[in-house]
Amino acid sequence: MAEAETSSHAPRAGEPLVRIRDVTKQYGAVAALDGVSLDVAAGEVVVVVGASGSGKSTLCRCVNRLETVTSGSIEIDGVPLAAEGRALARLRADVGMVFQSFNLFGHKTVLENVTLGPTKVRRADRETARRDARDLLARVGVADKEHSYPAELSGGQQQRVAIARALAMKPKIMLFDEPTSALDPEMVKEVLDVMTELAGEGMTMLVVTHEMGFARHAADRVVFMDAGRIAETGTPEEFFRAPQTERARDFLSKILAH
Repeated sequence: MAEAETSSHAPRAGEPLVRIRDVTKQYGAVAALDGVSLDVAAGEVVVVVGASGSGKSTLCRCVNRLETVTSGSIEIDGVPLAAEGRALARLRADVGMVFQSFNLFGHKTVLENVTLGPTKVRRADRETARRDARDLLARVGVADKEHSYPAELSGGQQQRVAIARALAMKPKIMLFDEPTSALDPEMVKEVLDVMTELAGEGMTMLVVTHEMGFARHAADRVVFMDAGRIAETGTPEEFFRAPQTERARDFLSKILAH
């Protein structure tokens, strides 16, 4: 794949691109997030792991304001997340997101799915958007599927189209919320390969996943969450070789035993 495209006003590598400060998210009496603070630097790949219900996906969704925080703050490239309206739409355009389910428009072709955002949100010229979309489809290995509809694709192909669709917006950061959890095992690798290449090209990524191999080999930093809090954080080598907390040791002993 060619060098990852980012927005023209992306910060220099090493500067914080995402600032999460003391974020709490309450669902009634339950705190899905409890005072979470985290920075993600430009060009950094941060992988968030933890047991189900630990707050990983909630954190990811709060960064794109698909979930509103109860308290605390989130900034993208120095700009606070807006509550609603055009300011929020502009910020979301800089944040690509890939979900567990592929969320493609079933009545549109693959090419139409990928060009929709650039033409409607970025106001890109239709032919330019189509050319860029074809380049992206080639990058993720589904160039021959541009005229197909989502129902005609495998799950792995649909998820790779979803990644191309997010990249078409030239985002500053890519969020991945359990992108392989809905896939059959034989399709997981083809999606992780695309994500690994993006990571190697310098795309800023916040990834929620149970794929420990990806966390070990592609992450710059692993964040372990437990009960809505960040229990520990470190390099993949530090986390997998010598986790600091009993909860992390217990988690790894269970997940790596399979």
